[in-house]
Amino acid sequence: MNLIRAVLLLIIFITPLKANTIYNLIKIPNLEIYEINTINKLKYFHAIRPFRLGIKKNIICSNSKKKNYDEKYKIVSQNLNGYSYNFLKKINLKYIVLCENLSISGIYTAGIPDNIMKTLILDIKFNEKYFERVIHHEVFHIINLSYKELFNENEWIDFNKKNFQYAKCSTCTQKFDLNTYINTDGFLTEYSKTTPSEDMAEVFSHIMFDINIPNNDPILQRKKEFIIKNILKIDNSFKF
Repeated sequence: MNLIRAVLLLIIFITPLKANTIYNLIKIPNLEIYEINTINKLKYFHAIRPFRLGIKKNIICSNSKKKNYDEKYKIVSQNLNGYSYNFLKKINLKYIVLCENLSISGIYTAGIPDNIMKTLILDIKFNEKYFERVIHHEVFHIINLSYKELFNENEWIDFNKKNFQYAKCSTCTQKFDLNTYINTDGFLTEYSKTTPSEDMAEVFSHIMFDINIPNNDPILQRKKEFIIKNILKIDNSFKF
């Protein structure tokens, strides 16, 4: 009888213990382990209830259904398996959080990178058309946050035509379209025109997702060379 009682108590307390352990690691509540035995040692968590983050609690994301997690985990892990453990360690990325309807101050976003907590939150309900490419876009933000000195924005700005100006922030404009331009003229998407860091992330994501960057666009070729050169400074064995 005592053995049965002990087993029941263990079942009752094991889930909160896991949740508390995860919270101590990355300061995000209401998560459970999804998968931790991966080839590049990334740890995947999923929301079991909605959560709020930030000083003003303005970062919000909801839980999803198991079938959605199962479907999107396959896609996310397939894309992230291309990054080696050594590279992920260098850029400070260890934890992936899956949830849906991710927003900051009411503005929906595909992902939120945090290199200090070694965490990338991904919205598994983000537009299917761009979902895979956006994974790499968000990974670049982790890279950029960890190696600001390599991805100098003033140098990047000089690649553009002299009369072009970025917005003050990525949400200070209505340029949200992620469709790849047919006529590029220095930019791959409308969203590329928001800020230098978003422009860099769009170039990186197109390279990683193997979308052709036109040879007849000298501005984009310089941007591509800049990204590749500086990624290789972080890890000269990196595979594009």
